[in-house]
This record gives sequence, structure tokens and C-alpha cells, in this order.
Amino acid sequence: MLEFLQLLIGTVVLRPYVFVFFACYLFLAFTHWGWKRTAVFSVLAYLVAFICEWSSAVAATGFPFGLYYYIDHTSDRELWIAGVPFMDSLSFTFLSYVSWELATTLRGKLQAGWRDVQVRNGEVIRWQWQTAFLAAFLMMYLDIIIDPVTIHGERWFLGKIYYYPGGGSYFGITLANFLGWYFVAFVIIRLFVILEKTLMRRLGDLSGGIRQYRYKALGAVGLYLGVLGFNLFMTFWIGERSLGIVSVIIVIPLVVLILLALDRAEALTEAGATK
Repeated sequence: MLEFLQLLIGTVVLRPYVFVFFACYLFLAFTHWGWKRTAVFSVLAYLVAFICEWSSAVAATGFPFGLYYYIDHTSDRELWIAGVPFMDSLSFTFLSYVSWELATTLRGKLQAGWRDVQVRNGEVIRWQWQTAFLAAFLMMYLDIIIDPVTIHGERWFLGKIYYYPGGGSYFGITLANFLGWYFVAFVIIRLFVILEKTLMRRLGDLSGGIRQYRYKALGAVGLYLGVLGFNLFMTFWIGERSLGIVSVIIVIPLVVLILLALDRAEALTEAGATK
């Protein structure tokens, strides 16, 4: 038990940026969904991601991310579970959450003003199939920026933690990996929707922790763009200029789409602003 705690602490110390993102996710999820939903979603997302990563890399089936292998240079300093870095699977919790919330924001009924931005029908839009399809695409979109820089982890503080034995056609990343991210996000979201409609109702009141505050609709959008921004910064920081330029070009349409969604939002009157 002591060794487990030491490795867990070591994981936080070695990967502080992951846990900054994770802490932001917990605040947003608690205040949007309540702590019970957040707990179930976190466990579910981690387990789905872990099973898929273990299947692809440890069991070497190549499903669903394509065939790749982890390089164990840090298991004496951070937590690994059955050959998979704990922080890797954990990242899918906040990545799938922000993708889902961004999809809800883009598809939902936005009301915006200088002093507040809210999604008024988020509880309806969030559970729709169309939102799951869009959310999975948005998480795959994240990976188009993330994995081409993480594959060069030895050139920054991530470290070299994995490789593709046959290389990859997109800056060293296989196309199967992007499809795998889409698959994982979609499975996480739809499984959670099923749990929400069936088993979770037995947990009683699910609203504990939900709070209203100004600019609530922008929280997940900000975290999504924050993850993108961090990885873009690291791309240029390690000198991958061509990759960085391509990544910026890829990101621009999404930023424009978000701005257009805000522009078409209904006016939020002063009386309707969140107090």
C-alpha cells in the first residue's frame, strides 16, 4: 500500500500538467453534472480507456488504436497498471468530458451577453446520439494535435513512453490511432448515457454539487482549448515547426466555429444573467 501511494504521488510530481487539467475537469464536471455523475463517468472513462490501451499495446491486438508499444522507463517513479501508464488512461476522463461538453455547447441553445454565457437546453442536447457523434469527432480532433507531439516525448518532459513499430503516415502517427480515439470517446459517452438512464437512478438525488455561475458554458470550451494550446506550445517548443504550422491550420476552423456559435447566441438580458 505504501509503495502504491509513493507511485501515485510520483505520478502527480512527474506529470503535474495532467493533474492540473484533471483538477479543472473535476470542478467543471461537479458543477455541471453533480459529484455522483462525475464519479461514475470518471471510473467508466478510465476503465474503457485502460481496456482499449491494454488491448492495443500490451495484448498487442492493435484494437482499437492500432499496434503500438509502451516503453517502461518510469514504472519505478510513477504508477503503471498492467503495463499501461496510469496517467495515460486517466487523461481520457477529461478529454472525453470536454469534447462532450463542447459538442453540447455547439449544438445547444446558447444565450450570451457581456456578463454571462449559458447553454439553456444542455440537459436535452447532451444525451442525444448526434451529440455523441460530434463529441467523438472533437476528441479525435484533439488527438490530431496531441499524439504527433507526444510521440516525441523524449524531447520534452513527457519522456519517450510509446512507439509504433511500423511508424505512422501522419507525422509518425497511424490513422488507426485516430479512429481508435473516436471509438473510445463514443463508447464512453454512450455507455454513460445507458448508465444514466438505468442504474444511476438508484443512487438517489444526482444534483449534489451542481452550481450555477457566470460564463458556465465557457468552462469546458476553455479547458478544451487549453489542452489544444498546451500541445501546440509544446510542438513549437521542441522545434517541430512544420507540424506546428499544420496543427494551427487544423485548429483555426474549430475556433471559428466556436466564435460563430457565440455570435449566433440569443441575447442574454441583464435580468436573465446568472447571479
